Amino acid sequence: MYLSDPLGDMLTRIRNASMRGKSTVRTPASKIRQWVLDVLQSEGYIRGYEPVTVDGHPELEISLKYFDGQPVIRELRRISTPGRRVYTGVREIPQVRQGLGVAIVSTPKGVMSDAQARTANVGGEVLCTVF
Repeated sequence: MYLSDPLGDMLTRIRNASMRGKSTVRTPASKIRQWVLDVLQSEGYIRGYEPVTVDGHPELEISLKYFDGQPVIRELRRISTPGRRVYTGVREIPQVRQGLGVAIVSTPKGVMSDAQARTANVGGEVLCTVF
């Protein structure tokens, strides 16, 4: 199956599974997806993920996180899409909900959160925001 936006597909799978109260969700594996999941895990939005193989195809099994029965991820929004890339300098990196959320940025130094990008003094492509 061909996907024009694999990262958007993963974010939609996570959003749908958390709304349904699922404990885990699977998505096809790729490096960019793993890098974004690393940021989500380090920021505390997911429990973790592990690579699995299903019918000979590599996939990522993502363990979602809940607090008092409610999903930790309240809002997950794709910013830069294949049809409209959104690049920003270090001074223009958006703050999500006055710093309560996280913007995930793809920089020349790797995929990182907005706070890490400001500390490293690099801008890049704003992939998504999480709250």
